[in-house]
Parts: sequence; structure tokens; C-alpha cells
Amino acid sequence: MKTLRDPDQLLSDGLSDIRAQFKVPEGFPPEIIAAAQSAAQRAPSDHADWTEHNFVTLDPAESHDLDQAFAIERAGADMLLHYAIADVAWFVRDGDALDTEAWTRGSTTYLPDGKASLYPPVLSEKAASLLPDGPRPAIVLSVRVAPDGALKLDSATRALIRCRAKLAYKTVREGDLPEGFEELARRLAEAEARRGAARVDPPEQQLDRNADGTFSLSFRPYSPAEQHNASLSLAANIAVADAMLAAGEGLFRVMALPDEDAIERLRLTASAFELGWPAEMPLTQFERRLNPADPREGAFMLAIRRASRGANYRVFEPGKLPWHAAIAAPYAHCTAPLRRLADRYVLRAVLAIANGKPVSQDLRDAFDKLPRVMARAGSRDSQIDRAVFDLAEVAILANREGQTFRAVVTDLRDDIAHIQLREFPVVASVPANNVLPGDSVQVELLRANAEQRKLEFRQIG
Repeated sequence: MKTLRDPDQLLSDGLSDIRAQFKVPEGFPPEIIAAAQSAAQRAPSDHADWTEHNFVTLDPAESHDLDQAFAIERAGADMLLHYAIADVAWFVRDGDALDTEAWTRGSTTYLPDGKASLYPPVLSEKAASLLPDGPRPAIVLSVRVAPDGALKLDSATRALIRCRAKLAYKTVREGDLPEGFEELARRLAEAEARRGAARVDPPEQQLDRNADGTFSLSFRPYSPAEQHNASLSLAANIAVADAMLAAGEGLFRVMALPDEDAIERLRLTASAFELGWPAEMPLTQFERRLNPADPREGAFMLAIRRASRGANYRVFEPGKLPWHAAIAAPYAHCTAPLRRLADRYVLRAVLAIANGKPVSQDLRDAFDKLPRVMARAGSRDSQIDRAVFDLAEVAILANREGQTFRAVVTDLRDDIAHIQLREFPVVASVPANNVLPGDSVQVELLRANAEQRKLEFRQIG
């Protein structure tokens, strides 16, 4: 981790430029705020009373837009995961001002100096958020988990819940979690391994604004609690996808494996890193052996992510299985409706399906439009993320032109070597000069251009 003091306002000014370049909205218009304030007053009246269940949330400590809470109970040899998701549709109605604004935004956009929320904070961080300060309306997905990790959606229920604790990834202790949490996570992980799922979770670059006004740039590994929590969300999304498939309706998240050429490049990269990838072992199985805390393996995980063809949304089509290669199963997005537009509609569909009701034509029409809207929002957010990290990397190396740095080659593509500096959380590229993935190199910083958010290196020797 590196702390950036930013005395010249390079980061602050640069983040303002990024907001302007990508037209990130600043707050909400008065009429949208007024609509949200009015919506926040809607008292739940179509919800079963589940306030006696011991729900908890598990998120970053600073989060207040809490989409998910969970409770666990045993049902003979099975376990029941009660996964409560914020009932955004209770507050936001088709065609109203909040709905129209959400379709324009598509998703919440995150920057280190603040986010542009999908919905105004009076909803996303108060009335609709599953905070532990009072009852909240939710849609509870009850997912049955067999001893072998097999999943089945038992029910989907509009319910009033009360969270007993807001837990944080960094500080949560085993005793804070519902009884059975570790066993449930183990069942799900073992089922993933049997399916051949590949959840590639390399350390991620992260730029945070600190309380004293400085910024911290780091590679952040996933904590065990965060990984286990993600497995619960995955289970709910898989169970929902199965229910929609059975009904012949819905919107799915799909992803293809890297193609054969990409796999061959990855095998060369693994060989250069001396990782010992057996010739007969598929990539999905090998990925599960990798340890993101190991620098070589973490770098290889980043190479896998770059080789992926990315995920997108697809409406159900008869005769076409909507497959997500990394999950090794049909998959949907429904567990983050406060942050993703599409989730609100998937939840409404599965609520109807699970209760024997037809999926409305309005929902089908929305599904037809959502892939384009979500692709546009995803592309925008990815570009913003890359611009933020490019800016931070320039800031951390500002005024160091002419200095040399040790680096490791993580990938090769089109005569360009992707590198990761050893002393700084910086990834960059240089023209390839007789190097292979895994090679240690010395590079000289030629330019650190803040306006273009660009670093230029050359390889030495």
C-alpha cells in the first residue's frame, strides 16, 4: 500500500476531470429527490412478518447501501439459506421519476471521492437499505442447500425483516455470524469445485480516500469472510437462474471461457512463472489451486482475468442454455438491486415464478431492453475504474522521471509486455524486448503525464 499526499491537488483535480469526461452525475435533480422522499414514506403492506429471524449483513464497514442480509437454519440434513434482498420495487414503480432516472444511470458508479448512486440516498442508504435500525421490506429467497451443495429455490417471499447486526469484512469474528455459516460456505465451495467453477479473485487495485484527505493505492486481497459471503450471493443467484430456466423466462448473466489461443498463451505464461500446470488439467480446475497472496500466482490470476472475454446479459431463448463459464452453471444477477438496475426486474420475475404467477409482459419488455442498458453502464464504469487507477499510478510516480524500477512481466500481447512494479502497486506496459512472462526486468520511467493519465516506460538492458 502507498499513501498519496496529493499536495498539488493532482488526484483531486484529476478525479474532477474524470467526472466531467464521463458525465458522472453530481447528486440528483430536486424533483428526483422529492420523489424519493415521498417513496420512502411507503409503509410495507404486502409483506409477511419475518422479524423474528436472525438476519445479519456482511459488507465493507463504510457501506450504507446494504442490498443483502442472510439467516441460516437447518432442515434435516439440508440447510436453508434465507437470503433477504432489498425490496427496491416496493419504493420504485414502473415509469415513475425514480424509475426513469435509474434507466438513465443503469448502475451505481464508484469513485474514491464519492459515488453516483442509482437511487437517491434517502432510499439507497436509508429506507430501502437493510440497515439494523428497524424493520425493512425485503424479498427473501429461501435456498435449500443439500449436503453435497446442490441448490434449490424453495420460495421467494415479500417479507418484513429486522437485521440484528451490521457486520464488516475486516472486523467480523466467527461468533458474530449465524450458526452454520462456515459449514454452509464449505458445502457451496465443494459444490463449486465439483462443477469445475472458476472464481478468479486476484488482488484488486484499490484507491481509497482517507479521513485525513490523503489517498491510499493498494492491491487488496479478498478476506475469507468476503469470499464466503460471495458464495452465499452466488448460491442465491444460481438458484434464481434455475427457477427462471424451469419457467422459460428471465434475464441471465453469461460468460464464455477464454478461446483456445488465449488458453495457449496462458499456458506459456504459467510455464514462465513455473506454476506447474499439468497438460491434461483444464484451466477452471487449475485456477482453483492458485493462491492470490503468492506474487507469481496473483499475477497469473490477473493474466487470466485479462484473457477472459467478459460477461454480459442475455434474455432467455428456447433451446439455448445461458451458461456462465466461471460459475459453471446458469447464473443471474438479482442480489444487488440498490446498485444494479437489472436486479430489480429479475427479482420481480422470480417472485412471480416462485408463487405460481405469470411473468408480466412489462417485465418481458424490460428484459429485452436491459442487456443494452447494462452493457452501456458496465462499459462506462469499467472505463472510469481504469481512468482512476491510471491517474493514481501517475500520481504515485509523479516527479520520478528518469528513475529506474524493478518489475515482473505478467503477460505478453501484440509485442507489448504487461508489467507490475515490484515496489509500487502499479501495472503498466512497455514494448516487449526479448522477454517472457515471469521475467524480471528493469524499466525507466520516461514520462508521468497527469493530464493524459499515462505512464511511459522503457525497458533497460
